[in-house]
Order: sequence, then structure tokens, then C-alpha cells
Amino acid sequence: MKNPLARKSWSPFVVGACIGVLSWFAFLTADHPLGITTAFEHSAALLIGLSAPQAVATHAYFQQHDPKIGWEWMLVVGVFIGALISAATAGDRTSLVVPSLWKWRFGESVWRRLAAAFFGGGLMMFGARLANGCTSGHGISGSLQLAASSWLFSVIFFGTSIATAFALFGREGRRHV
Repeated sequence: MKNPLARKSWSPFVVGACIGVLSWFAFLTADHPLGITTAFEHSAALLIGLSAPQAVATHAYFQQHDPKIGWEWMLVVGVFIGALISAATAGDRTSLVVPSLWKWRFGESVWRRLAAAFFGGGLMMFGARLANGCTSGHGISGSLQLAASSWLFSVIFFGTSIATAFALFGREGRRHV
């Protein structure tokens, strides 16, 4: 029997159950839902605090939420390490920076691809903070708790993602994947 960790894809039911157990563990041990964007927010505050500590000390949000490297930050590290391990065990690691679909639509420029990825990540981070939670916070933890705001967030997130993909690549993009 093939090692299940070496598979390139897993059953969404198994993955969903594992994420559910992880969520239970997070609530049990930290009394907090899963979420990632707060770690980036705290990292930015810690970096700004090195050169302008007064800016962080007088900020209303950070007066209530002390910026720190906590369990959410460790979750970010764990996701990164887990992705590396998964790619290595499944033999799915690639050095490809510009995927064929991107190359077809926007050209071969590595810098354009990286700039777009960085901008897109920043835009998603802004949206996550505006929505008071990210796809893991709302989409997993909030939906798990049956929070109406999280279900609305998830519907809007998926709808916007689909609309963006069609706006960027159109229907003909399917032939270039």
C-alpha cells in the first residue's frame, strides 16, 4: 500500500475531518479559533516597534492586543513547514515561478509574476483585516461555529475568487492550464 503522505491529493472529507480536529484542539488548548492574519499584524507591529515604539504603544488596537509572537505565528510557521514536507513527500515540488496560464495571459516576466503575487497577497491581507478575519478564521473556525458572518464571508470570498479568475483569464484560460 502506498504511503498516504506521499499522495498528491487527499480526500476532501479526510482533510475536512483533520481540520475539524485541529480546530477542536485550538479551542481546547488556546481557547481561540484558527486564524493566520493576526500573526502578520503582530509581526508588523513588532517590526515598527523597533524603530518607532511610541507608534505601537499609542495605537488603540495594540493597547488591547499586545503584539507578540504567539501560537498564531507558530501556526504560520507550521503551515509553511507542512507545505514543504507535503511537497517533498508527494514529489510535487517544482521550481516553476511563472505557470503556463500566467505566461499565456501576462507574459514570461518573473518580476511581473512576483509583483502581482505580492500585491495580491497584500490585497487579501487588507481584505482579511477589513473583514475582521481571514479565510482560515472565517472560512474554517467561524463556519465551524455556524457564525452567520463567516458563512457570508465564505460565500463572498469564493464568489469574488471565481469572478477574479474569469476577469483575469476568461473562459479560454482553461485551455492553457
